[in-house]
Amino acid sequence: MGTIFVATSKAQQDWGSDVGLGKNLFKVGVAEDGTPEEALAGFANQTDWVVLQAQDCGDLTEAEMLERVARKEKLVDPNYYPKLRGALGIVKINMTAIENSMLVALALDGREPAKNFKVKPVDVANHLITNALK
Repeated sequence: MGTIFVATSKAQQDWGSDVGLGKNLFKVGVAEDGTPEEALAGFANQTDWVVLQAQDCGDLTEAEMLERVARKEKLVDPNYYPKLRGALGIVKINMTAIENSMLVALALDGREPAKNFKVKPVDVANHLITNALK
């Protein structure tokens, strides 16, 4: 049994902004043995990873999960950036696309968005986990 998780790192986002990837970088992965925090220890040379959301994913492997996420989101190629050194599962998020999908979901439910509607990191985590489990 594995646990799918989405995490963020302030240092990783700062680095992404510096190299032209943007600041909306998230790590999505599957912790097959242990906790997500153990899987993130030192990942991509960063130590400040914070798990936004975790959920049981059954027998889903990380390779299958990344394939599903790649259908809708852009995965960062770890071979292109030497600092990443083979770190799989870093996703570059288009916040506008997530905002639009949330607005459509609200409209289909017959609700109106709040006046100060804004996408939060937890909303991104929900979006990624939902896409990975479909």
